[in-house]
Amino acid sequence: MIVLVFFNVCLHLVGKDLAWVTELGELLMVWVTFLGGACAAQRGLHMTITEFIDKLAPPRRRWADAAVQALCLGMLGVLTWYGWSLVGGNWDNQLTVLAWPMAIQYMGMAVGCTLMTLFVGFDLWQVMAGVPREVRYLAVE
Repeated sequence: MIVLVFFNVCLHLVGKDLAWVTELGELLMVWVTFLGGACAAQRGLHMTITEFIDKLAPPRRRWADAAVQALCLGMLGVLTWYGWSLVGGNWDNQLTVLAWPMAIQYMGMAVGCTLMTLFVGFDLWQVMAGVPREVRYLAVE
């Protein structure tokens, strides 16, 4: 993706353009963004601000962690639901230059949000089971 976009930028310097590179770059960026988000969710690497939550006693910290994960799970559920709805409704629409179904581009969001939902749901289950963050994300610490 980087090479393609860089090549197209170089072409712009001489007044040329490959329209398919721009469209493919957009499609790949959607996929990279949402699959990267899923990888971050799996590893517990999404940015968090924990100044207040770290001051809580362990039982309260557990419930606060669970509440945050439940809210995230709810939002991811909405994104997953509407993401797959977009995929289902856009098989007949085509990308302008590539002439591929637009559903392929929307599928990046749907797949990424589905994976994030699974990872956040598993983390919520671990929180409720009393597994501390240091153990849940051992590889990160």
